[in-house]
Amino acid sequence: MDFTQLLRPKTFDDLVGQEHLSSPTSPLRILCEKNALGHSFIYGPAGTGKTSLARVIASTMDLPFYEFNATSLKIEQLRKIFEQYKNALQKPLIFIDEVHRLAKNQQEVLLPVMENNAVLIIGASTENPFFSLTSAIRSRSMLFELKNISNNALLTLVHKALNSTDIRLDGDAEEYLVKSSSGDARAMLKLLEFCSNIDTDITIELLKSLRPNAISAGSSEAGVHYDLISAMIKSIRGSDADAGIYYLARLIEGGESADFIARRLVILASEDIGNANPQALTLTTSCMTSVSKIGFPEARIILAQAVTYLCASPKSNSSYIAINEAMKAVKNGLMLDIPEALKNNAEGYIYPHDFGGYVKQRHLTKKIKFVEFKSIGYEKKMKEWLESLNDFT
Repeated sequence: MDFTQLLRPKTFDDLVGQEHLSSPTSPLRILCEKNALGHSFIYGPAGTGKTSLARVIASTMDLPFYEFNATSLKIEQLRKIFEQYKNALQKPLIFIDEVHRLAKNQQEVLLPVMENNAVLIIGASTENPFFSLTSAIRSRSMLFELKNISNNALLTLVHKALNSTDIRLDGDAEEYLVKSSSGDARAMLKLLEFCSNIDTDITIELLKSLRPNAISAGSSEAGVHYDLISAMIKSIRGSDADAGIYYLARLIEGGESADFIARRLVILASEDIGNANPQALTLTTSCMTSVSKIGFPEARIILAQAVTYLCASPKSNSSYIAINEAMKAVKNGLMLDIPEALKNNAEGYIYPHDFGGYVKQRHLTKKIKFVEFKSIGYEKKMKEWLESLNDFT
């Protein structure tokens, strides 16, 4: 039995898990019921109901529905529809999935009909499509986001499916079916469908034989990729080891390369820890070399060691701030003459090692300050040593 078709919503009240868009007070629903919705783009994770929502919009506004995918859409297909409804009293709804893949020439074909409202364009994508659409299309459109469907909402769908069939799920199986679907209603209903074709008494063992692990969004998807790596970096910066390890696991399970993760950890070691724990850069550089030679699955252990080490390290961004400020000053025209003694093969330079490692002499022709050491970790010792020198104020 095809549960995705059986449970496909026909009205806003049938939509599950997107109350911010389907409730009677939501702007989207109000506009549809008043037949006043303009060109719109909807985005959200897979299996959250983007196509279903587009069909509900068409039904609510009583519009002919045409569905396309941007990866196979041909301009001639659109032109035939435009011509068919050229003088019609009713305009069609053209739904384009994977809209972020529309070529520029395809977007240009849409502009005239969007401008004169000859058709209603609804686009959908798993990532925010506004970054890939032209400014002309963006200015004529609205944007709506769908969220991952909650476990309670998924459970509602499961019960609707069970009430329509003689399928039985025990408690453990029901819980695994919902939780392992990770907010993807389509994936959940498809797994239920496949299992029901094997046995109407569905156990957790049967579910796991078809889905051994919970599904997760692949980190290669642009939005997920950047969100996950950002979350891991910010968790490490915030010294939250559990969060850092969790997002590392999400990246690994999502198919992210060990080399990419390791490179980001090396950058973090210098940017966010720096001289508060100089060993962090050494360890992460070693991590980067190791994972490039070993690869997954064992590379996960090396990455985990690096993440936990960085989380537990004192944090300082003084080097990051210093180089940014110095480069900004140079770009803004701060070009100081080099003292004669510091020039290549010049006379007058005093060799510090002849004086125990330090001797007072001029290194800049103008006193400037970029570096502000912090009293954190090893950097505190560095600060104290420099402050002990006569020319450091």
